[in-house]
Amino acid sequence: MISTARLDLLPLRPEHAAEMAGVLADPALHAFIGGTPHTPEALRARYERLAAGSPDPAQRWLNWVIRLRDEDCLTGTVQATITGEVAEIAWVVGTPWQGRGIASEAARGLVGWLGTQAVRTVLAHVHPGHHASAAVATSAGLTATGELHDGEVRWQRRL
Repeated sequence: MISTARLDLLPLRPEHAAEMAGVLADPALHAFIGGTPHTPEALRARYERLAAGSPDPAQRWLNWVIRLRDEDCLTGTVQATITGEVAEIAWVVGTPWQGRGIASEAARGLVGWLGTQAVRTVLAHVHPGHHASAAVATSAGLTATGELHDGEVRWQRRL
């Protein structure tokens, strides 16, 4: 578990799927990443795959749900895929909790924790039109590189 001032980042488990299906139910969350919201059953199957870990021994999949302590509810997820000394991170916060700094706080907590690991570089990929995610990346100390990867701007921080 990773804790910040208001949040607990809890290791993702299949049991989180029922609550998270509601958190992630807004189709607007997929405007920049594509796809549609998962049913609780589909999300549980996805979480089972993620919790099992990467089939590639050179890669670690680390996934957490974001719990807002004061409200005792899940609000989103953060993740890191670690390959060697590089971690690629991502985040998503449900629509009802957006605009409250939750994604930024969770991303800062995650990057801080990654700094205690063997990670030396943190990357994120943000759609050029997704200003809220760019603000989260900035808050976590990442800087836009100007490089595009699959149509998204690569952000980077050296630890």
